[in-house]
Order: sequence, then C-alpha cells, then structure tokens
Amino acid sequence: MLRGRSVTLRPAADDDVAVLAAIRAHPEVRRWWRGDDDLTGTIRADLDDELTVYAVEHDGRVVGAIQWGEESDPEYRHASIDIFLDPEVRGRGLGGDAIRTLTRHLIDEHGHHRFTIDPAAANTPAIRAYAKVGFRPVGILRRYERGPDGRWHDGLLMDLLADELAD
Repeated sequence: MLRGRSVTLRPAADDDVAVLAAIRAHPEVRRWWRGDDDLTGTIRADLDDELTVYAVEHDGRVVGAIQWGEESDPEYRHASIDIFLDPEVRGRGLGGDAIRTLTRHLIDEHGHHRFTIDPAAANTPAIRAYAKVGFRPVGILRRYERGPDGRWHDGLLMDLLADELAD
C-alpha cells in the first residue's frame, strides 16, 4: 500500500472491477479511456496484464486507478504511467498526488530514473495536471490512436526525470 497526501494506492483486486468499470463508463472518462463494450472484461484483463494496477482511494472509497509498466532493457529502462479518476473528484489534486506517490515509489523501490505518459493531444486538463507534477512535452505522436469516430487522433508524449518530480 502506498500513501500519498490525500490518496492511498493499493493493488487493484477483483472486488474493484465493478467500481472501476463504472468510472471508466462515465462519458468524461470513456472519451479518453475507451476499451471494448465489456468494460468489466477490459478491467479484469488489465489486472492480469503485465502492467501493475493500483486502485486510487480517497476518503475510504475507490475513485480511480493508476497503472505502470516498464521497459526492462537496461539500455532503455524506464517506466510508463497511466491514470483515470472519477470526474466527481477532479480538481482536488488527487491525480497529481497519485502520480507523485507512484513515481516516488518507482524511484525509491524500483530504481527508475525516467517516466513517460502519453495523453491524447486534445486532453488539455490531463496535460496540465501532468505538467504540475513535472512532466514535460517531448513531442506529438501523430495519428496515435483511433477514436470512437473511427479517425486517427494525435497523442502527446511527455516525460519526467526523477530529479524533476515536483512536490
């Protein structure tokens, strides 16, 4: 269990699937975090994937998830992070707290020195939140992901070095 200022991160479990699927189904979240029509199945698959998924808790309830994966090749070693939160709790700094908490853990316990995150280029609220933690834009990933409209949309690659993590 990882404790931040306002959030607690704990390994996500089967008991979290229904609430995480409900959060992912919210139109404001689904816009950026799609998945197939069976979000419960998507969440279960994420828990069994190579990623490490934590439930984000605030005031005793699950308000989202944060996950990380790593490139383990020693020549390119780094961690990637992704997060989604219930729109009801946005604007309270919980996302930044969760990212800082996980990143600090990945530095201290896993020895990572570099982190990436890749929001949709149009997701300006997420980009602002990541920048507050210290992530910097690296470049546009052109036609990076297919949207629900069937068209390709750009992503923004952002990275953070361990010594740039903002408190």
